[in-house]
Amino acid sequence: MILGLESSAISAGAALTDGGKLVAEEFLNTRHTHSETLLPMAKAVLERAGAALSDVDKIAVSAGPGSFTGLRIGISCVKGLAMGAGKPVCAVSTLEAAAYNMRFSEGVVCCCMDARRKQVYNALFRAENGVLTRLCEDRALSLEELSKELSGFDEKIIFVGDGAELAYEFTDKKYILAPAELRFQRGFGVCLAAENAPATDAAALMPVYLRLSQAERERSEQLK
Repeated sequence: MILGLESSAISAGAALTDGGKLVAEEFLNTRHTHSETLLPMAKAVLERAGAALSDVDKIAVSAGPGSFTGLRIGISCVKGLAMGAGKPVCAVSTLEAAAYNMRFSEGVVCCCMDARRKQVYNALFRAENGVLTRLCEDRALSLEELSKELSGFDEKIIFVGDGAELAYEFTDKKYILAPAELRFQRGFGVCLAAENAPATDAAALMPVYLRLSQAERERSEQLK
């Protein structure tokens, strides 16, 4: 059994799977603070499934990329749960977890998260017969760079992620925008991405930001 938590952007989610099968899930797409909602959501999915934290084999979390604050909240919650229960943890790519929403579509799944300043956090996957194949590593790049790269594909391209609509509008709507209910990062996707991912000790769990924070960037500019 895997308990998966997602708090990398505006949406938040918690899910419980057993052998890859969804047992229970909670999802919120509001501006409520994740520090207020994430742990109650995790508690709710366990209670509704009639399970306890002691029944869980590992706890998974989207470790990035994403919101600096959101990632820290998710990582902290998982560290606390895992250390208290003596459970291993699993850090998964937020972009890969989102791609699982469209794993049964055929074509290229383009995962985008809004990175501000006309940039996105992005990764590409090929979906075929329910299986995802990663085409590139997680990266931060401009919308212009992404559009140029996508023009080289001659197959269906589907946008997912909280930055999907931003990328869709920039590319003149010539690709497919995933339905809203399948677009955002979810706890279920975190669980699926963690199925075959290695587990680690909670103390080693760290967020993956991909780029410096705004404060760090501004300080670097001042030092120059």
